Amino acid sequence: MALLVLFSTMSFRVDMHYCGDHLVDFSFFDGAATCGMDASMSEQSDGHGMVAMDMDCCSDVQIVLDGQDHLKISFDQFSFEQQVFITSFAYTYFYRFEDVDKNIVPFKAYSPPPLIRDVQVLDQTFLI
Repeated sequence: MALLVLFSTMSFRVDMHYCGDHLVDFSFFDGAATCGMDASMSEQSDGHGMVAMDMDCCSDVQIVLDGQDHLKISFDQFSFEQQVFITSFAYTYFYRFEDVDKNIVPFKAYSPPPLIRDVQVLDQTFLI
């Protein structure tokens, strides 16, 4: 149950960098490294009057999974039913194993019956 709450409240992101159709880099929790070919050089001219072409064949994909934020429980106000449940749970949890100090033997005051004759030897019945 604790793992379910942990994973439902945790948020993470996956960054992927594609160069064309090939996956170059991916990263959990951090930005993916680029291959260096995604630098756009459009609308720039060199000293000779030539304009560089746009060479953007790379793309970045980012998958973001946001967790829940509304799991903050206020512990300063309990209803009567919650107080009864907490009290009964604590009582049964702490007092479930009660130590018994003395060993009670109910037939300790009685003596065994007198042995008049040994019946097993007389009848020749022995437990093997």
